[in-house]
Formats: sequence, C-alpha cells, structure tokens
Amino acid sequence: MFAEFETFIRERTDLSDADIEVIRSLAIEKIVRKKESLLHAGEVCRYKMFVSKGLLRTFCTKEDGSDYILQFSPENSWTTDPESFDKLIPSVCNIDALEYSEVIMWTKEDFNYLFANIPGLKAYTQKLIVQNMYVVRQRVLSVISSTPEEKYDEFIKNYPNVFARVPLHMVASYLGVSTKTLSRIRHAQLVR
Repeated sequence: MFAEFETFIRERTDLSDADIEVIRSLAIEKIVRKKESLLHAGEVCRYKMFVSKGLLRTFCTKEDGSDYILQFSPENSWTTDPESFDKLIPSVCNIDALEYSEVIMWTKEDFNYLFANIPGLKAYTQKLIVQNMYVVRQRVLSVISSTPEEKYDEFIKNYPNVFARVPLHMVASYLGVSTKTLSRIRHAQLVR
C-alpha cells in the first residue's frame, strides 16, 4: 500500500530515503470496504488521507436526505475535510468509499511533525494547496457560469477514469444537474 504512495511522492518531490522512512513510520494504512465511511458529518476529521487504490467521495447530505458530491478522490489523490482537520471542528461532510480502497492516513499531530521536520514535504504540500485552491475556484466558476454540457466535458477531462466507475446519479450530483439532463447530454455526445 505504501509503495504506491512512495512512487507518487518520489515523482513529485526530491525527498530523501530518510524522509520517506519518517513519513512511512507515521502512516496508518487502512483497507476500506465499498460503502464504508471514513468520516461522518458531525465528527471531527482526524486524518489527512492519500488514496493508494480505489475511489472515495466527499459529500454532504441535504435536509431532504439527498446527497451532493463535492469531490471524487481516485487513486493517487489526497482527501480530507480541510476546515475540520485544521480547526478540529465538526465536519459538515461525509467521506466514504465507492469501491474497495486502500488509504494511507496521517493525524494532524503527525502531519505537523512531518511539516516541521521535512521541509520538502511542506513545500510540496503548499504547492498542492495552491493547486487545489485553483481547482476549487475553477469549479465554482463552472458551477455558476457553465452550461450543463460544459460541466460534463470538464468532468470527463478532470476525472477521465471515474465516470465509468460511479453511478450516473452521482456524476449528476457532482455536476449539479438532474440525472435526466446528464443522460440527454451523454446521448447527444454519443450521437456526434
């Protein structure tokens, strides 16, 4: 499980073998079954997570019981509830597995230790935060200004391996469109 993370982090940083070993020593490896939760709304998010294999989703539940999906986290991606994790406050989100997944987790205390002792990890994480801010900004812009067709095209571009792995209603939830609208868009694009 850690081997996938090690490959991932070595491709993106110049961390030493000793740095990697310290990161490994604090890592918690977890196998997550399909539909198993890693975070429930109302709980404090205790972990920063890296998905080695599988697929997670971050979502919120409306008062009527329907879900809206904020993020999909396929293999080689990070996830957490950043506000809950950082401020140690109850999360408004849920995180669960959409398929069998292998996840590596670090507590806030351990991640702070890694930041203090591995400058290369801190620099990488700061770049990742900036990149994620850009992605979130683009997503907000898309939600408020793009047509459903443009949202769909953007989803396929950003999550090329996710569409076939999740039910249509989850993609519709992520895009903020009805399942009927998404079906119409898909059909129109297949006919082209």
